[in-house]
Amino acid sequence: MRIGLVGFAGSGKTTVFNTLTGLHVPTGFGGDVHLGTVKVPDRRIDRLSAIFSPKKTTYAEIVFSDIPGEHGAELKGLSGKALQQIREQDVLCLVLRAFANPALDHPADPARELDAFATECLFADLAIIERWLERARKEKKSALDIGHFELMRATLEAEKPLRSIPPSQLDRSALTSFGFLTDRPLMVAINCAEAAVTEPLPPAIADRLGSLHAGGLVLSASVEAEIATMDPADQQVFLDDLGLSESAVTRFIQIAYGLLDLISFFTVGPDEVRAWPIKRGTSAKQAAGKIHSDLERGFIRAEVMHYPQFIEDKSEHVAREVGHLKLEGKDYLVADGDILNIRFNV
Repeated sequence: MRIGLVGFAGSGKTTVFNTLTGLHVPTGFGGDVHLGTVKVPDRRIDRLSAIFSPKKTTYAEIVFSDIPGEHGAELKGLSGKALQQIREQDVLCLVLRAFANPALDHPADPARELDAFATECLFADLAIIERWLERARKEKKSALDIGHFELMRATLEAEKPLRSIPPSQLDRSALTSFGFLTDRPLMVAINCAEAAVTEPLPPAIADRLGSLHAGGLVLSASVEAEIATMDPADQQVFLDDLGLSESAVTRFIQIAYGLLDLISFFTVGPDEVRAWPIKRGTSAKQAAGKIHSDLERGFIRAEVMHYPQFIEDKSEHVAREVGHLKLEGKDYLVADGDILNIRFNV
């Protein structure tokens, strides 16, 4: 999963990127996209590794992308290059400034920046749709295809993002190549001063996120930068002192997983304990394909153990003896925390 960080000048976007990834990318606008990989914290993996003592423990990973900001403090339009870089992301995270920045001659206005970004994305998508419809009528495309694009145009003209269209009304399987920005999951990070780090999202922002079908969180890049320099044993004490239960990395991941409707299943053994992120509603056969294409092609059955029960049993032998290990077919829908062993033959 790739989360693209975007933001207007002075938002602290790159500082947020550095604190999330542990990198030291210089701040400033222009240049290339910077990438940083972060392991997804999961206490279930920790406990499973303690049971199996594997040679290797593999967490799910998220790639954060620091998208260069070329649109400046005046909220000018997004450049073509910036739009393309944004389209390559699975999730968009807009970093909004909610702290005083003496280097800038205008006060923080996160609501205005959110509206400006949402409008730019809406216009970019609308331009693609209108060009497609113009060509489609000349080329006599099917009424079904044209109907989908007319639905999307009407949605955008009503100032609603494409992500607001339910799956039952829009088949997105053929739309991935278009890279629609307002169909990307969107989260917003309010970058505030340390004194405001425990405050909720401002009501105006929360209401706007609701209309945008987006998620949001409040963080302080300066606080997170300080946390990143601490020993792990001291980090939770510091968070507790601030009144925070979790770091920004953990909250970022929780929101991103929710927006993408992701869950994790596990494979376990003496060689490796591993987390596999999948979409909720993935079948056992499809999940097998995440591990290896041969497992999906030759799928026979999935041996399934639910994580809470396995933690009580502490071994596959006990789980089998007490009936907690189930054999499931190809259409079984994998649940969050399922431990799978795939039976296959190729």
